[in-house]
Amino acid sequence: MVLCFYFESRLKKSILLITGWGSGTQLLDSLKLILQHRRHSVDLINIFNALDPEVLQQKVELAYPYDVIVGWSLGGQLATLLVDQIERQYAEKKILITLASNPCFVANEVWPTAMPQATFQAFKHAFQRDAITTLKRFGYMVCQGVDSSKTDFAILQSLIQAQPISLLEQGLVLLEQLNVVDILKNYQGQQYHILFEQDALVSCKVVENIQQFNAKFLEVELIQGSHGFPIFNFETVSHKICQYLQKIE
Repeated sequence: MVLCFYFESRLKKSILLITGWGSGTQLLDSLKLILQHRRHSVDLINIFNALDPEVLQQKVELAYPYDVIVGWSLGGQLATLLVDQIERQYAEKKILITLASNPCFVANEVWPTAMPQATFQAFKHAFQRDAITTLKRFGYMVCQGVDSSKTDFAILQSLIQAQPISLLEQGLVLLEQLNVVDILKNYQGQQYHILFEQDALVSCKVVENIQQFNAKFLEVELIQGSHGFPIFNFETVSHKICQYLQKIE
């Protein structure tokens, strides 16, 4: 009994969970709650303008006390920035976990396994013309690729919270400009990346790219599901996260 309590106490982690673009935090509430049910303490935050040094520093200071930084989609890139800054500023290595997150969302010569520039520019211009319709289209892409996409889309629409246009615009700039590939290649802390085979926004081929990184404590896994898998299949994602944390304990 004492040994069991000791094990659970060691396993319990404090987790900062960062959501993705265009949605608000409610989409990941179920993942947060099930991780809490599994004895972890979890706080959930929205995306933020990491290109503003003052805002980034505020989030670094917020994230520093946590053991694990987890991010979905754009949130995964932001989580990567935070663990990098924490290592630089505090010489501490946090556990990094990303879900359906491409280190570089828009393709370039060095990282071609991403959304083509022309496709992203068309999406950005569509958002500027009609934000509501474009957000619905984006939501459909989050759910696309699986048999349950229609049901998932209905659930997604019920969960989405209205977001400030300024934050959404900042998020698009982040998606266009952020490239955290070099951070992942050189990060010496534990890092675990889950990607999804039917993801319509992040190619499953990103797994092959990440597998080429020489980071010492890097693990990447590809499982069946859409980009929205952490929203609709939160039990499986929670199990994967807990399994990983137990393994590296």
